[in-house]
Amino acid sequence: MEQANTASAPTTLNQRFNLAFGLTAAIWIAGLVGHFTPLLEWPALALYVLGSIGVVIWRGKGKGEWAAMYLAGGDLKKSLKWGGIAGGILFLMDVSNTVMWYAKGNPPMMEMQDILVNMNFLYLFPVLVLAEEFLWRGIMFSSMIDRGFNRHLTVFITAMFYVVNHFAVAPVGMQERALMGMMALPIGILGGYIVLRSKNVWGSVLVHMITMLSMVLDLFVIPNLVYQYMH
Repeated sequence: MEQANTASAPTTLNQRFNLAFGLTAAIWIAGLVGHFTPLLEWPALALYVLGSIGVVIWRGKGKGEWAAMYLAGGDLKKSLKWGGIAGGILFLMDVSNTVMWYAKGNPPMMEMQDILVNMNFLYLFPVLVLAEEFLWRGIMFSSMIDRGFNRHLTVFITAMFYVVNHFAVAPVGMQERALMGMMALPIGILGGYIVLRSKNVWGSVLVHMITMLSMVLDLFVIPNLVYQYMH
């Protein structure tokens, strides 16, 4: 039995590796095709969320890979500690940056605000955060490390894939996609190193959730504060 498990380990790893990059390719193709149709990038975004969460649940429950994907085990306390610190830093950076945008009379992301607020997608944002972390810092990151990729290269590649993905799945203009990509880069780098050091993805999830909180302030609090201060 032990020999059979050992023999199946490379096969299981290859499956997870292929799933990570195969799903990414499918998302990007769907985004490119959808961009030239009335559906825009919405099918790609749906595939991104449902595919990422679906693959993790399948591999976790069906194959027992929760720890292998860093969703269990590792050093959870260390992961959350550094996730809180990194998230706090990014929180302050995002809020201060948004204040400067509004002070200059240039709201940073009006199209995204319309999607999140007027279309009520803000309530689904935590689900998107989980999907993003599960794919980039979970499935893809763990399979690259297990296959022997350089650790720092793995952090960089998964972070850059995460950045580029915003151009494939965001149904907004290119300027707002670029802004989201810029915000995604530090999340990807910091989250990647947290996962690398702790072998646990939940600190990176915490980073992401804290930045989501800063986005809520960007939408509902900061504009009013800046307006009151300016007038």
